[in-house]
Amino acid sequence: MRYVLQAVVVVLLQFVFIQSNGTTSDIDVIKKRVFEQAVQPLPDNIVIENLIASIKADGTWPGIDYEDVSREGFQHARHSSNMVILARAYKSKESKYYKKKEVKAAIEKALKNWVDHDYFCENWWHNQIGTPNNLVTLMLLVGDDLPKDLVEKAQPIIGRAHLTASGARPSGDRIKIAGILAKNLLFIGDKEQFDQVIKVIESEIKFNTGQRGMQHDFSFHHRQDRVNNTLSYGLGYADAFAEWAAYVAGTEYAFSEEKIDQLVDYFLDGICKQMVYGRTDDPGTKNRDVSRRESGRPAGTATPERLLKSADYRKLELEEIIKIRKGEAAASLSFGKFFWQTEHYSHQRPEYFTSVRMFSTRNRNTEEPYNSEGLKNHHKADGANYISVTGEEYTNIAPVFDWQKIPGTTVMQKPELPAPNEIQKDGLTDFVGAVTDGMYGAVGFDFKSPHGPLSAKKAWFFFDKEYVCLGTAIKAQSNLPVATTLNQCLLHGDVAVGSNNQKSILEKGDHQLVNVDWIFHDGIGYLFPQPVKVNVSNQAQTGSWYSINKQVDSPKEEVSLDVFNLWLDHGSRPANESYEYIVVPAVTEQELVGSDGREIEILSNSDEIQAMKHSGLQVCQAVFYKAGELQISDKVKIISDHPGIVMIKLDGDKVISVSVADPARNLGRYHLAISGKTAEQGDNFIASWNEKSGLTRIAVDLPQGVYCGKSVSIKL
Repeated sequence: MRYVLQAVVVVLLQFVFIQSNGTTSDIDVIKKRVFEQAVQPLPDNIVIENLIASIKADGTWPGIDYEDVSREGFQHARHSSNMVILARAYKSKESKYYKKKEVKAAIEKALKNWVDHDYFCENWWHNQIGTPNNLVTLMLLVGDDLPKDLVEKAQPIIGRAHLTASGARPSGDRIKIAGILAKNLLFIGDKEQFDQVIKVIESEIKFNTGQRGMQHDFSFHHRQDRVNNTLSYGLGYADAFAEWAAYVAGTEYAFSEEKIDQLVDYFLDGICKQMVYGRTDDPGTKNRDVSRRESGRPAGTATPERLLKSADYRKLELEEIIKIRKGEAAASLSFGKFFWQTEHYSHQRPEYFTSVRMFSTRNRNTEEPYNSEGLKNHHKADGANYISVTGEEYTNIAPVFDWQKIPGTTVMQKPELPAPNEIQKDGLTDFVGAVTDGMYGAVGFDFKSPHGPLSAKKAWFFFDKEYVCLGTAIKAQSNLPVATTLNQCLLHGDVAVGSNNQKSILEKGDHQLVNVDWIFHDGIGYLFPQPVKVNVSNQAQTGSWYSINKQVDSPKEEVSLDVFNLWLDHGSRPANESYEYIVVPAVTEQELVGSDGREIEILSNSDEIQAMKHSGLQVCQAVFYKAGELQISDKVKIISDHPGIVMIKLDGDKVISVSVADPARNLGRYHLAISGKTAEQGDNFIASWNEKSGLTRIAVDLPQGVYCGKSVSIKL
């Protein structure tokens, strides 16, 4: 009996050991994964040699201003980064400096200098994110090899990354701070708190529409100004969560399927659809970060790779994005997507990407110039319409850019831009929006400039091989000239011009041209339905990074780049000017010239209705600024009972589908009438035939709440 009891005890002890060891094993697995990430990338030997050779006896490095702790300065970040670089070499078996005493000695000197001085920046981000992140990485790499007193003195500095810190607001920064805290808890071995923080990280993947965070359209707002931050703070938000999703995958801490799926949706339908082919940044999404030099193109593959480690959800799409970013595949996705919470439209075909950025009374135009960055961004959201075929058309053009000639915008040409504190403005108009069925789209912008007495009705109509830009009712109570810019990008090759059935190649310089039918540059064509007078500049433009970004390390020397700039001059005090042009991307000059109208008909360009018909696609799109009637053909017309945007698809003279949107966001139902006999109803619409008028009346339920402004499509 005694042996039986002993056997039972042994079995129970083994069970307890296995259970306990299982928990410990999960923590060890996570810590190992965090270490493997922290030790990358392997530093260059020359960099390590220079850091060891140049460090001073007091633990400082030359070339760093240790006195300047201002928002524009704080070069101390280079000091903390240097410690991490040294630690990677010290802990990487592939490095020739692995476990070298001189590397450890340099780290100890540098860390002692930091903890003795506790460098504190006027910008909270360095204190609660930047510095703690570098120091906790240092601890995870070499903390066990460092003197205990240095490790203990570093803890309060790392500890500024905590969940009640001022910067830990529900947005991209909260999840970053929680991630730093979790890494520190791994280092000090506090499992109980680690368990709690992991739950906090998981809980941060959520919709927070109307507040800071992910919006229901998969855009991202970092502040109450509701400015589009999808590719800045929103990208950091996704990166941080994906990082931890991969760390805890397959352990007891693994995130729920629901949370992972939501993050994948946000990455693919939010982040990637505001990028050129999901690969490079769309300049239209940028705020003050547009004034930072771009160092890495295209985007990295870490986040989609981490998402693949976490779940199989939308696996093929994630794999395609990875291949596209590695240059192993071309984009295949076609879509038209409107981010109604952010008033941003993206349109992609495998051959090109374009977008429209707007603002309204519901959100402000762009970021404030925090930390003296983005000092000329006054007109960034005035209908900006960048166009990319390669994704490299605007790379590092910012220092020489004419910021009053942003592609797509209509702007009064001032002698100089207002002060930087005049950049961010409230919108002055409600009528801002788009209709889309997921493939095609029409955008309407009842533009009223907050920077001067200027207004215009602006609309864009997007198809497969081209899109149409219409403007009308352009009015300005000012003697300053008003210009609508078609494009301003890096100059690549010749600029060809078609006029009076003749082609010419422009010499470099400034040109005022008349009777222009088309212009071609760098694989993009610009067609004019009626001959127009245009302005072209194809020459060097100069400027400096420091003129748009007054960080201490911003280069002050003059930069010169060859730039292509194309615009229409509406003159001073325009009373009712207009424009009409067609952009044809990813085309040869021969294809452009031989297009002969491209099956496009402009139906209206008035202050009441702006409308287009594409006969080849059998698609009609119309922006109604007030209730009105649009004759599409002899047998087809649309009547809208109120302002809105409508898109219909035809089969001959029969309307087979209708898409509607309410840009002003006032309606519960959209009421319209179309030609032809239909009597149907669905979950969200009723169509009834009126024999007397010969029209079908349609009432469509519009989305409300967090979906207000979203399009609705119905089939007839």
